[in-house]
Amino acid sequence: METINKTEAKQLINDTNGRIFNATFIKKNSEIRSLTGRLKVTQHLTKNAKKQPFNPAVYNLQCVYDMKAKGYRMLNINTLITLTINATKYIIK
Repeated sequence: METINKTEAKQLINDTNGRIFNATFIKKNSEIRSLTGRLKVTQHLTKNAKKQPFNPAVYNLQCVYDMKAKGYRMLNINTLITLTINATKYIIK
């Protein structure tokens, strides 16, 4: 188990390059949630979708595809607790 900061966690998520990862984070309602997701999923995008009304990077959010819920979710990097990539578990401080 390694301890990393939020910037390193964001970089590790971006470096997954479409591979599956697990993240544990705190939702807006203070509930702890676990997510199994991946980046670069475009299969479920709709052609006539509205443009995002904001830039997620400004709020330190990362758009990921939730494999269990089968939908796109915004992962708040600021509330990350743990991250597991390639069987390596990271604790975010």
